[in-house]
Amino acid sequence: MFPKVPDQHKVGRPLIPNGLGVFYVLFTTVYLLLVYFLQQSSNPEHVSAAFTLAACVLFGGFMGMMDDWIDLKWRYKAFMPLIAALPLIYYAQVISARTSITLPFIGAIDFGISYFYIIIPLIVMIVTNTVNQLGGLNGLETVCPAIVITGLMAFSPNWLLMLGPLLFWLILSILNVSGKIFVGNTGSFAIGMTIASFAVISDMKVNLFISILPFIFNSSIILLSVFFTRKKAAVSFDGQKLCSDNRRSLVTILTYHRPLSERMIVIAISLIVAFFTLFGLLIQVMS
Repeated sequence: MFPKVPDQHKVGRPLIPNGLGVFYVLFTTVYLLLVYFLQQSSNPEHVSAAFTLAACVLFGGFMGMMDDWIDLKWRYKAFMPLIAALPLIYYAQVISARTSITLPFIGAIDFGISYFYIIIPLIVMIVTNTVNQLGGLNGLETVCPAIVITGLMAFSPNWLLMLGPLLFWLILSILNVSGKIFVGNTGSFAIGMTIASFAVISDMKVNLFISILPFIFNSSIILLSVFFTRKKAAVSFDGQKLCSDNRRSLVTILTYHRPLSERMIVIAISLIVAFFTLFGLLIQVMS
């Protein structure tokens, strides 16, 4: 039913079903629509956080599915998420969302109307693409986003929106870590869109920024390497461990002349993401 791709970092390169992130998109959409209908029946509102989030997740999954099918070029993938920012812009304007961002050691910066038309689209574009770029190892593209979402939910008044989707994503994460499935670009784009949209809806922008710093660092190294050297990050597999002779991504930095098992790399990067997520929570408490 699903196309199978080789697991590059396993002996014999076994074929693994790819693109199962579509189930996350379907489950999350149904879950959020049920929340929307329940809310509307009890307390009708002009705009709905659940409906807005469902629209964004659907577009993220659609974009990822297109990439899985036709391998979209990066110049398209970089800017397509901007379309998904439209429901968020409308939602933020209708509820008169706070347009200021409080930065550590700097204070509050009010972006005014530019928050709706510049900051929100940038958040969606950057988060969606950076989350998509941190992958390639079993568990890396599923565990790390789950950590960020958990951190965002901790102080969000809209935590119920993500309860069902997070639990379902954790099931996919377990299967992904065990090497039984890949969520594909469908899953990684959808979860990236989820993180960005949920952070905007919950007004947790600083927490989001701090939490995804490892993702931003990884993407920056990848893009700079491609731009200046025209070379991509790569690791070699000796049948047991991964090693690299370059430092063009977060994975290759950890494995630079230092052979590590796939599981150890995923654990190390997950701990890095967890550290920044906890730091973001601490900033949220102090602000």
